[in-house]
Amino acid sequence: MYRVFLVCIIIGLTVSCKSPEPRKPVSVKSGSFFDESIARNKKLYETEKAKILDIIANSKEDKYIASENGFWYAFQNKIESDSLKTPKFGDIVNFNHNISSLNGTIIYSKEELKTRNYAMDKEELFTGLREGLKLMKAGETATFIFPSQKAYGYYGDENKIGTNTPIISKVTVNSITQK
Repeated sequence: MYRVFLVCIIIGLTVSCKSPEPRKPVSVKSGSFFDESIARNKKLYETEKAKILDIIANSKEDKYIASENGFWYAFQNKIESDSLKTPKFGDIVNFNHNISSLNGTIIYSKEELKTRNYAMDKEELFTGLREGLKLMKAGETATFIFPSQKAYGYYGDENKIGTNTPIISKVTVNSITQK
């Protein structure tokens, strides 16, 4: 009787000591959502880019330059002097700007947006304008054309600028106070 009891305990311990099995997931998620999102965003960008390039082609007075940051710009007032510097991290940039749609309709006027002091890369500002200011010197005026992902993106500004809206902004840098 003792031997049967001992054999049962040994068999029980052997069976109960197996490693835990991982549980199967309740639902399987694939990368299809992300793949669809990427395809949708690429198509949106190509559509916006085509409209922007059409505007640039029809622009007689401005010579636009494609930036490496994904937007286009043209200077109306360019200062060639090497004595003036572009802003660096922490510099205070005093500027005016307006925002309009690609068809030229003013969304925010220069008066609505007012003159602004911006601490370079230390405050909130939409991506395109932040990168655009880095290209300018005090006294310069430039027009920027931003695709939606460089402007206000998917959410817009939750006021006048809607979802995925490319914009044009005319910017004048009044002064740069270096830190």
